[in-house]
Amino acid sequence: MLSGGRSGEHRVSRRSAASVLENLDPARYRPEPVLITRTGQWVFGTGMPVSVFEAVDRLRTVDVIFPTLHGPYGEDGTLQSVLELTGVPYVGNGVLASAAGMDKEFTKKLLAAEGIPVADAVVSRPTDPDGVPPEAELRRLGLPVFVKPARAGSSLGVTRVTDWAELPAALEWARSSDPKVLVEAAVPGREIDLAVLEHPDGRLDVGPPLEIRVTGDRSFFDYDAKYDDPGTVFEIPARLADAVTAELSDLAVRAFRALGCAGLARIDFFLRDGLAPVLNEVNTFPGFTPVSQYPRIWQVAGLDYPELLDVLVENALARRPDRSGARATLLQN
Repeated sequence: MLSGGRSGEHRVSRRSAASVLENLDPARYRPEPVLITRTGQWVFGTGMPVSVFEAVDRLRTVDVIFPTLHGPYGEDGTLQSVLELTGVPYVGNGVLASAAGMDKEFTKKLLAAEGIPVADAVVSRPTDPDGVPPEAELRRLGLPVFVKPARAGSSLGVTRVTDWAELPAALEWARSSDPKVLVEAAVPGREIDLAVLEHPDGRLDVGPPLEIRVTGDRSFFDYDAKYDDPGTVFEIPARLADAVTAELSDLAVRAFRALGCAGLARIDFFLRDGLAPVLNEVNTFPGFTPVSQYPRIWQVAGLDYPELLDVLVENALARRPDRSGARATLLQN
């Protein structure tokens, strides 16, 4: 089981891995934890760090790999490329879906091409004059806007901007996580998450909708609200009209298929004015900590954490039938 990694979500990844390890059925699995350090070295169990090339050889000896990395170098296709070299089945999304899901610019383009509603946004690149996108494009978005790294997660580097004078500082903060930045029109409305799970036979299930409500003076669901604020409310199922729930579920499945996802994804929406869905982001490996939305949704749906892990492992094995088996050795990063 893999965890850690070189991104700003290193700590969250290790928390996800610890939670997965705690919930794996010891009668079915013999997990071996593998830590990817912040400098990119691989540590198997309590051994000495090894290079990625040595790690690939070690990985070839296991039955299935469970990568619990978030963010760049773990959820963006980089790690998945390494895992493809091993020839060993692994849990979750492949190279293309991971890369497209991590890059918010291309997520929007692919989903918009499928007719899925997304928030309007302008991409800010380091080559922009003075580091700021053209004024005409920004004015089209209106205020407020959210400034966010194009390829990061857990709301790292995100700022809500209510005055254009705040934009340069917000861009600089976002670029501390990624040189490519999205300036995105705010969507006023409710924040709803959907969990998509692929079964070994290819069938897709969508869990009950989850609504996020932040408390106090928070203006959005930031990093602290996600992981450290006990006042954050996750309501499952969200109180929605049946027609709205059905529309969100349909859009979640369409997004999953449009990106070529496999295994799992969390699809995050806004309901503009409480009614019109706007897809916000696709998370190709959502958090698996004890407070994370994805396992909570499935628990409410009647699929407890150990059973959820079984489905994910069995799905990975089904996609590589030549490596299937009743008992599996799991590598975790």
